[in-house]
Amino acid sequence: MSKWWVNPQYAASEAGTVFGSLDRVFSLTGERIANDQLSRVLRVGVGGKRYYVKRYSGNGKTMRRRWFGLRRWFGLPRVRAEWRNLLAFRAWGIPTATLVAYGLERRFGGFVRGALVTEEIPDTTDLAYLAHSDDPRLGDHVWLTQVSQQVASLTRTLHDARFAHNDLKWRNLLVDGGPSPTVYLIDCPTGNTYRGALLEYRIVKDLACLDKVASKKLSRSQRLRFYLDYARQTRLGDGDRQRIAKIVHFFDGRE
Repeated sequence: MSKWWVNPQYAASEAGTVFGSLDRVFSLTGERIANDQLSRVLRVGVGGKRYYVKRYSGNGKTMRRRWFGLRRWFGLPRVRAEWRNLLAFRAWGIPTATLVAYGLERRFGGFVRGALVTEEIPDTTDLAYLAHSDDPRLGDHVWLTQVSQQVASLTRTLHDARFAHNDLKWRNLLVDGGPSPTVYLIDCPTGNTYRGALLEYRIVKDLACLDKVASKKLSRSQRLRFYLDYARQTRLGDGDRQRIAKIVHFFDGRE
C-alpha cells in the first residue's frame, strides 16, 4: 500500500508533475548531496527552482535491523517522523523548508520505502559551514546577536512543546544572506516529544549540541547571553547553573 501527498500549492505546477508519485520520485536522478545506510538526498532542478529529494529505503541502521527488526512493522518510520516534524515546525511558527510532497509504501504492514521533497530555501548557508570557513559575519556583533536570539527562541519553542530535536547541530540551522538574517531549522528525522526527566535530558542534549561549536567560535559572554535568551531570564538561578554544567560536560567521555 502506497500513500503519497502533494502540496496543493504545487499540484498544478511542473514540480507537482515531477514529484507526483512515489514511483516518480524514486526514479529521479540529480546531484547527490548525502548518502547513508538509511537514506539518500538528491538536489533536483525543476522549473527554475531547486528541490531536495530525500529517499528512505529502510528503517534500521543495519541490514538485519532494517529487514528483520520489529521497527519495520511497529516503529514510526523516519521519513514519516521527518515530515511530521517539519509540519510541526511550521505550525509552531519556526521557519523551515516548505514540504512539496511526501509519502511512504508499506507491504504486509511493514515499511518498504518513503520519501519527502522540500523546496530549497534560496540564499542560505548552514551555520556549521560559516563556522568552518571563519565567516566574518560571526564577528559582526549586530548580525550575531540577531542570529543567536532567533536560535534561542526557536529552541525554546521546541522545548516548550515538550519536543527535542535530538540533532540540534549548527549544520541543521540555515541562515539567509539578508541584512536582517532569518534562521531556518531543517532536517529532523529523530525529533520527538518527551516528558519528565527524559525531556530534561533531551533538552540538555539539544543545548549541548548547539554549544559544541559555540564553545569554539563564541566568547563565554556570548554563550551566556544565548542561554539567558533561551531561558527568558536576565540572570542565572541555581537550577540554571546546574543545567549549564550538564550542557558543558555532556559530551565528556562520549567522543
